[in-house]
Amino acid sequence: MAGSRPSDEFIFFVNGRKVIERCADPEELLVNYLRKNLRLTGTKYGCGIGGCGACTVMVSTYNPDSKKIRHFPANSCLLPLCSLYGAAVTTVEGVGNTKTKLHPIQKRLAKCHGSQCGFCTPGMVMSMYSLLRNHPEPTMEQIMAALDGNLCRCTGYRPIIDSFSAFSPKGCPLAGSGKCCLDQEGEKEEEREEDLAPEPKRGDQMCSGLCQPEDFKPRDPTQDYIFPPELMRIAEQIKRRTLVFNGERTTWISPVTLRELLDLKAKFPKAPLVVGNTNIGIDVKKLGVWYPVILHPARVPELHVVHRVQNGIVIGAATHLAQLRDILLNIIPELPAEKTKIYCTLLKQLRTLAGEQIRNLASIGGHIVSRGSPWDLNPVLAAGKAILNLASTGGRRQIHLNGEFLARVPEADLLPSEVIVSIFIPFSKKDEFVSAFRQADRRKNAMSITNSAMQVRFQPGTDVIEDLTILYGGIDCTTVSAPNTSRKLRGRKWNEQMLDEACRLILKEIQLSPSALGGKVEYRRTLLISFFYRFYLEVLQDLKHMYPSKYPDLPKETLSALGEFRDHPPQGVQEYQDVDPQQPPRDPVGRPIMHESGIKHATGEAVYTDDIAPIDGQLYMAVVKSTRAHAKIISIDTSEALEAPGVVTVVTAADIPGENGDEDEKVFAAEEVTYIGHVICGVVAETYELAKEATRKVKIEYEDLESILTIQDAIRHNSYFDKEKKIEQGNVEKAFHTVDQIIVGENHIGGQSHFYMETNRSVVIPRKEDNEMDIYVSTQDASHVQKIVSAALGTQYNRIRCHTKRVGGAFGGKLIRPSFLAAAAAVAAHKSGCPVRFTLERDEDMVIAGGRHPFFGKYKVGFMNDGKIKAVDLEYYVNGGCTKDFSVLVIEWALLSSSNAYDIPNFRCRGRACKTNLPSNTAFRGFGFSQTALSVEMWVSAVADKLGLPHDKVREMNMFKTVGLTHFKQEIDPRNLVVCWEECLERSDYYNRRKAIEEFNKLNYWKKKGIAIIPMIFAVGDYIRYHQQAQALVNIYVDGSVLVLCGGSELGQGMYTKVLQVASHELMIPMSYIHVYERSTVPIPNATVTAGAISSETNCKAVQKACQILRKRLEPVIKENPEGKWEDWTKKAFEESICLSATGYFKGYPTNMDWETGEGHAFPYFVFAASCSEVEIDCLTGDHKNLQTDIVMDASYTINPGIEIGQIEGGFMQGLGLYTQEEIKFSPEGEQYTRGPDTYKIPAVCDVPELFRVYLLPNTENPVAIYSSKSMGEAGVFLGSSVFFAIKDAIASARKERGLNGVFPLKSPLNGERIRMACGDYFTEMIPKDEPGTFKPWAIDTN
Repeated sequence: MAGSRPSDEFIFFVNGRKVIERCADPEELLVNYLRKNLRLTGTKYGCGIGGCGACTVMVSTYNPDSKKIRHFPANSCLLPLCSLYGAAVTTVEGVGNTKTKLHPIQKRLAKCHGSQCGFCTPGMVMSMYSLLRNHPEPTMEQIMAALDGNLCRCTGYRPIIDSFSAFSPKGCPLAGSGKCCLDQEGEKEEEREEDLAPEPKRGDQMCSGLCQPEDFKPRDPTQDYIFPPELMRIAEQIKRRTLVFNGERTTWISPVTLRELLDLKAKFPKAPLVVGNTNIGIDVKKLGVWYPVILHPARVPELHVVHRVQNGIVIGAATHLAQLRDILLNIIPELPAEKTKIYCTLLKQLRTLAGEQIRNLASIGGHIVSRGSPWDLNPVLAAGKAILNLASTGGRRQIHLNGEFLARVPEADLLPSEVIVSIFIPFSKKDEFVSAFRQADRRKNAMSITNSAMQVRFQPGTDVIEDLTILYGGIDCTTVSAPNTSRKLRGRKWNEQMLDEACRLILKEIQLSPSALGGKVEYRRTLLISFFYRFYLEVLQDLKHMYPSKYPDLPKETLSALGEFRDHPPQGVQEYQDVDPQQPPRDPVGRPIMHESGIKHATGEAVYTDDIAPIDGQLYMAVVKSTRAHAKIISIDTSEALEAPGVVTVVTAADIPGENGDEDEKVFAAEEVTYIGHVICGVVAETYELAKEATRKVKIEYEDLESILTIQDAIRHNSYFDKEKKIEQGNVEKAFHTVDQIIVGENHIGGQSHFYMETNRSVVIPRKEDNEMDIYVSTQDASHVQKIVSAALGTQYNRIRCHTKRVGGAFGGKLIRPSFLAAAAAVAAHKSGCPVRFTLERDEDMVIAGGRHPFFGKYKVGFMNDGKIKAVDLEYYVNGGCTKDFSVLVIEWALLSSSNAYDIPNFRCRGRACKTNLPSNTAFRGFGFSQTALSVEMWVSAVADKLGLPHDKVREMNMFKTVGLTHFKQEIDPRNLVVCWEECLERSDYYNRRKAIEEFNKLNYWKKKGIAIIPMIFAVGDYIRYHQQAQALVNIYVDGSVLVLCGGSELGQGMYTKVLQVASHELMIPMSYIHVYERSTVPIPNATVTAGAISSETNCKAVQKACQILRKRLEPVIKENPEGKWEDWTKKAFEESICLSATGYFKGYPTNMDWETGEGHAFPYFVFAASCSEVEIDCLTGDHKNLQTDIVMDASYTINPGIEIGQIEGGFMQGLGLYTQEEIKFSPEGEQYTRGPDTYKIPAVCDVPELFRVYLLPNTENPVAIYSSKSMGEAGVFLGSSVFFAIKDAIASARKERGLNGVFPLKSPLNGERIRMACGDYFTEMIPKDEPGTFKPWAIDTN
């Protein structure tokens, strides 16, 4: 303990209620305190490092000196509880709830389909709520910025943006006119009953927009909590009093004077200064760093100074980045433009730095002193000649914030006892120019791959360099400068000769090892000089503006190198066929009914697995994981862990009373580990923190074995899970002799992490008798959990009860792994006799759960000179990881989908699933199709490139057009594919836009646009019939209420909403009478997995059958009293001993597949679609912007167009991530690098196409499925490939202009690195190249 002073009493307010904590722990984070101590579980725990926004709350503070209240959003997973003394915290529960009153934010988000799984929704609500507290009528730009730090994996963001746009005066052009959907009155339900439930019919009209016609009331400020007057008084009372909070291991000290802070820093020189905890907190979380003393200087007035001096501004070191942004926005308009160049550059970088929550927590002093290499502001401050004002007990001094300081050169650094008090940022001068650049994996809320700031000052009135500063981040472990280059260029004129020499000098001075941390070495080298080139042009342009007569205009071909992409609020259009006008208003089928849990999502009242209240005697488990990719386990020493405080037991494979998993996968590794992250044992303790700490004390001794990591390794070692699968039609070899041309090539497609917002979680409760056990688990397959747990415990299925209320996203990732994780917890519960809670951290989940299979394909395509493809020979491999899982099924699906929308008369495809020592890859939305269909479009594209023909013409020429057979001999009627294609061409105005793009590309050398239209035939369902079976139980109670149970899990796909609609339609009663119960193995045994999109419709079929049985039983009663009410009929039926409970069973569609012959009726039906996307790329950096996407989908008659369009849009955005952005990286030893939102970037708000339109084809039929509907849950993923090929189109234009013609291969994901290097130019040729095999790469390609 740091000192003997006792702890102060900790006081703050939560949702208007005073909270007093007498023993506040400095290591306690707000998110845990809210969830565990206050039971406010609406605040979600998503990642633990402030990267996803699920934990967002609003913090309100009062400044007793300025008398001002500040409201701001914050990541509660980073906020130390002790930092909030005297603050007021508002959580989603305090915004509004179903018991009191909903806030307009919550109501609009739910009504406008802004939630699916709902796990991210409370965070979205809180980000928007914080914005409205500061800006009651925000601009759309402010709304978009407010959502920078919030991730959503389900919706695709468009409905969220639409929901919140209603709060902006400019958000809706029809707002206030009476024509906006938000201004219209809702229709009242009719209660009149009919004898029979007619088959739903469609009307003749198309609907636009998905928000329910609803009179949304305006925001009511009286609903908001006022800042507690008591906290104002407390703030006045304690502003001169130091606060101390002593924990078991750490002391938190919050001084109020600079002198006291300096004394403390002298006494505890290693103690960190924590303001926002955005850097130290992540080190503690990820690296296990511990500090015995933490200093919290946020209450020291000198650290908050903001004042203007004669030659610049002084900013206090504790100023938050969001405050700095606001300060600059106020100062810049007040000063002459020539003085604000540094400030404008800082403001530009601040717009993309992190998310709004982090910007409100992080301080400028913390940003500077932490000196992370990718930090964006430090290079700008150094280039702007900023000065740091330091203080210590020894006095005050100033040091330059320059390259030496950022490189941590001791002579230029802080002393251990010094603190940064403030930063002086000078005004820029007339002949001085400053610019900054950055390139990241995502435009916003992503650390830079490489950033740069550059400054040049000329001799007055000339272009002769007097001073030059060049800095780069993301190149080394610190920000680096180029002093030698700058020195050699002084005195030179600012011209092309200087540019050429500067590029060569920079590449010589800034060395980047081929094994450099972060990889992308050649790309980063290119960015070094690409950034300087952009700076060179910007300066020339500015010189021209300053001295119009002295400098010529820039050549037109170079102008496009200036400027970077700016984000514009996206707009969406959704069109679908209306219901029959004669359909009763209370009949919900065919209407865009909001998600049945939408309101609960938005209020935080929706309960997920980890929201279940702690059970008496509950213990917590953390797991010990392998650090080797492939090794024998020699010994497991748990003795030290068992002696750790709070540890109850350690469970290993030896503690399993039954079977250790199944023939494919084990609960605990016993003799051998097969990947880094393999679960070896679990530590069970009184708290999660104690369990986690004790895992570090378990000692594992290994004997390393040879590891296989990549597909190429597996091919060389003949390491496969099953024999080769093959499908063939026609005579491929003969056809190759008759074609005009043949091309051969390869496809490489990377994997993808599911990144569902809720990680794997389970709560296991052992019962006191009969070996019974209740398991609450986030899974897609409760029956499989039951199976694996019962096997592990050596008991019958009937003793294991599994429950799933809802799942916070899954996408296939919660099919297999939850069963083994729950079994591990069950073994712990069995051994300890206590309930056990087991939650995976985000970094653990991303390793253990696996992901989408990396894909490698070879193709040989024979075609005629007109573009007609006659023969195709394909060979596919997927990287399955260490266990079989679904890998063989994935390769089978890939083969079945390997022609996509094309009718190829001679066709052969073969495939193998590779066994490697990586985490086991598993099912993922789009299951096999998303990889193989992209591969198909790659070789179709290659044919077009080879012939120099338009890609759309080659695609259209080879498409299925009339009724025929697939390559596996299933009949297909593709006429709606043709309709989708033609409709998409027309609605997207494809040909006119292509002409406009060609003109744009002629005029712009460094920026190119591209457009692509892609057809799709997506097979729905499963060729194994019993996988499609479904069961339901419907109970009618005497009061008329109805309880529906089915075998499917609610994952966010809206299954339970559709079930409600079906039950309402079939029973002909309002949805308000019906409740859907959670998924449980008790009432519904042996249910199959919820997956493949088809589960919603099969479970709806089962519910339909049960409801029809019940309605038929009620018919005699209804006929006796046709004017009666539903309640009268149900009561009468009970009195007449009519059974009011019925089961419904759907046995599955009649599908089959014979892999010996390669033939079968593999799928119930097909979904047809076309997608057209337009993009713009920056050839200088590799950045790209999604401009427009048009999707036309044959959805037949949708049960709920709101849900289906949400699935299409969400799937599209997930596909966009797969094909253009998301990368899983592994070390050469098999360690996964990408384990959280800091290193793995899913699409965010900034990635949504600026215009995003979805059109559901009207007047189509699907007699196979319920109500002639089709399942949309998976089909949208592949449509994201239209962005991939639009980027390829833009790259092709750039290459053609540079003389690079012909076929060129592109790997997926087509990210900034691959875009930039594919464009090819003077700069990519200038950089040094490294010969593969001569160095050890930082990361390997697993495909």
